[in-house]
Amino acid sequence: MKVILTEDVKGSGKKGDLVEVADSYARNILLRKGLAIEATASAINNKKTQDAAKAHHAQVELDAARANKDRLNGKSVTVLAKAGSGGRLFGSITSKEIAVALKNEYGLDIDKKKIALSGDIKAFGTFSFDLKLHNGVIAAMKVVVKEA
Repeated sequence: MKVILTEDVKGSGKKGDLVEVADSYARNILLRKGLAIEATASAINNKKTQDAAKAHHAQVELDAARANKDRLNGKSVTVLAKAGSGGRLFGSITSKEIAVALKNEYGLDIDKKKIALSGDIKAFGTFSFDLKLHNGVIAAMKVVVKEA
């Protein structure tokens, strides 16, 4: 019997997979516990529609990430910091502060985990970092640290 899994089932497949299982296993286990639905024509059609929608959304996200990469690649963002005597920063510049500066300057709401710094920023100057916009889409940017 063909069924569409509604949950991950060990030994059968992942959620959303169309699988062929024994009739008794489908009726007594999968359908009773709500782990699968019978693969009728309408259920298969719904699955195809959902798969097409997921693929479309993934493509839209990838296109947006590529557009943002073209817009941001090679650009810089400015972060203001306080310093003590001798020109050394109090603490260091973190990816969180860079994410806030990106939101202020470019209007992008970027998660701080997507900012890859090469090392700690503990001085004034210009430093490079990578911005991971999507899987395989990375923009190389610079952060300019100035005294507040």
